[in-house]
Amino acid sequence: MDAPFADWWQEIVVFKPLVFEEAFEAVLAVREQRTVLLNICRMDPEHARRTIDFVIGFVTALDGQYVRIDEKVFLFAPSLVVIKTLQGSLIRNSGSKSIER
Repeated sequence: MDAPFADWWQEIVVFKPLVFEEAFEAVLAVREQRTVLLNICRMDPEHARRTIDFVIGFVTALDGQYVRIDEKVFLFAPSLVVIKTLQGSLIRNSGSKSIER
């Protein structure tokens, strides 16, 4: 029996957008049950903030989750994916949908 989600959990989509309009691709990927690593290092600060706000809002509306990896790198995942971060010797479940600022 083939599972309908057999392949998606193994796929991580990496985005390095240049402009805000490219952020929609990240949202579509999460909606399609893919995990997205979004690196906004190539964007100017104003567009980068707008992009992150947009993607966070959309992913939250989809019941997804997100974690800030670095200053300009974020991980977005659908609700079926569990994100755990390792900080020192502590493991924290990101189910609270909060990011460190």
